[in-house]
Amino acid sequence: MLNSTLHQSLQQWLGTAIGQYLLEQERAFYDSIVSDIFGYNAVQISFPEFDFLRSNRMPFRFVAGLEKGSSAYAHPHLLPIGSRSIDLVLLPHTLEFFPNPHQILREVHRILIPEGKIVISGFNPFSSWGLHQHITTSKNQFPWCGNFIALPRMKDWLELLGLETNTGKLGCYIPPCGSEKWISRLRFMEAAGDRWWPIGGGVYFLQAVKHERGMRILKPCWENPPKTRSAPATTQVDRQINSDAVGKGVGNNVKLK
Repeated sequence: MLNSTLHQSLQQWLGTAIGQYLLEQERAFYDSIVSDIFGYNAVQISFPEFDFLRSNRMPFRFVAGLEKGSSAYAHPHLLPIGSRSIDLVLLPHTLEFFPNPHQILREVHRILIPEGKIVISGFNPFSSWGLHQHITTSKNQFPWCGNFIALPRMKDWLELLGLETNTGKLGCYIPPCGSEKWISRLRFMEAAGDRWWPIGGGVYFLQAVKHERGMRILKPCWENPPKTRSAPATTQVDRQINSDAVGKGVGNNVKLK
């Protein structure tokens, strides 16, 4: 749970140039990926300040969390949501700022329908952002107080739960500098980093799909059933011939006189 001090730190950090830069990058990614995911129910867990489901077209979308502004007041460790009832779950940095991220992933796996999708964003510890976390003196401030999870470890956690990663991306290659002037000067690093240093992005994004063994989707058969060949019609003469042949103990090869 984000306590009041950390929540206030989050609001202050989002007012900075680097905070706005991060929010811009994350909104662009979420808008592009959730717009093509269809279903009926979608939930974002924690951080109700950010409406990352805004471009999704599912009829029922809500935010579950303990923060003020959440649609459903719920702890991410124990979600009051029915099993196999959600088509899409978003975890925007949720696993880094709540204890026991494994239990959160287990709850997400439980509420997802088969073939449901989960989208995760997290800070990359092997980047300039991860380096800044180690050298900064503001370790109690957002986001440096979070438990950054490495991308390979996150993929292992998903695989253990039967969640197959099918899409991934890194972004925020600009170092976490506090000046808008330097952020503008370093904008070229987004395109250059994505091409020349793809593992050095400050934030990673993952999309995974829940698979269950033994499932088979049955589709209706819209094709017309094959036509059966009807037996040839017999005439009165044919029936009389067959009857005479049977009476004489011969086969069907009978000649008319």
